[in-house]
Amino acid sequence: MKSIFDQETRDELINRVNSLNIDSKAQWGKMNVYQMVKHCTLWEDMMQGRQKYKRPFISHLFGKIALRSVMKDESPLRRNTPTLPELRISGDGDMFPERTKWISKIQDYAHFSDPGLIHPFFGTMTEEQIGYMVYKHVDHHLRQFGA
Repeated sequence: MKSIFDQETRDELINRVNSLNIDSKAQWGKMNVYQMVKHCTLWEDMMQGRQKYKRPFISHLFGKIALRSVMKDESPLRRNTPTLPELRISGDGDMFPERTKWISKIQDYAHFSDPGLIHPFFGTMTEEQIGYMVYKHVDHHLRQFGA
């Protein structure tokens, strides 16, 4: 399974991110390209331990089961997978500065050290799980916009 901790994988994802432009259209979902890129920059902050969110009660019951399901194979994330309310972006903005921030955050995984991440739905994640999940999330949104 691909991991964000592999340089070759990061380079592939960065090339795909760079292919996004203001005319990129979603193949599914409700976000425009700016909202998706902004969502991803915020999501990277969460995964790198820079921003923490409260865990809803239901995540304590089903989080580990859902994580095992997501990690069991190389299949991409399902379309229209739910997200945290805090990571839902509305309105419009300039996609290009956000794209630059997102690329920088992807590059930060070259120097990642496990911050003891507690994902707001999945709970505690190993570094290996983080690597796979970050790849799957980035790939999911890039496929959403045909990149």
